Amino acid sequence: MKSSLDNVFVFSPNRQTLGGTAYLIVEKAGNILVDCPAWTSKNEENIRQKGGVRWLFITHRGGISQNIDAIQSTFNCDVLIQEQEAYLLPNLSAITFCREYHFGAGCSALWTPGHSPGSSCLYRNTGGGILFSGRHLLPNRQGQLLPLRTAKTFHWSRQLDNVAKLQSHFTKETLAYLFPGANTGFLQGKTFINNAFEVIKTLKLNYLRQITL
Repeated sequence: MKSSLDNVFVFSPNRQTLGGTAYLIVEKAGNILVDCPAWTSKNEENIRQKGGVRWLFITHRGGISQNIDAIQSTFNCDVLIQEQEAYLLPNLSAITFCREYHFGAGCSALWTPGHSPGSSCLYRNTGGGILFSGRHLLPNRQGQLLPLRTAKTFHWSRQLDNVAKLQSHFTKETLAYLFPGANTGFLQGKTFINNAFEVIKTLKLNYLRQITL
């Protein structure tokens, strides 16, 4: 786990979640773990040193690891997941939400389905605005941020519709940085994307709608 900006800590990609990148947001109101990091003694100790976990937020079904029950029991944290994917956690006590969920401390979850039925982002209004995009938006091999259509994409048109919602929801003043939930190796050593709103605003959604597999 390494430090990034504004009390955000980045974990190495987790093989159990197909290379997903998890994050720890350190907040006075309670720390938020975004998706499941590899469950190792080193990661557990690093999280303890930062004050543990108050919430474990799952951005999409691919962010769930087989150790999610151990994470919850170890830190006695609430697991938050969009209601359409709660069935994937039958043995856990989870908090579900429909369209939005407010953590307090300026953090909120936003439902952005498309990549998966319950795909969601986490927004934090500090430092100019930070978005944790899960797999809703990812860097491609050239490091360009895009919605990426794959064989596992649930609903491509809906995913693009929700990119459009982000374009209208944020402004240059409210969204400065983005942390993707995978493909972080394509950022060439960086841990986040700068000028996030400008990057999202310039996405050509009509062109992307023509992409087929």
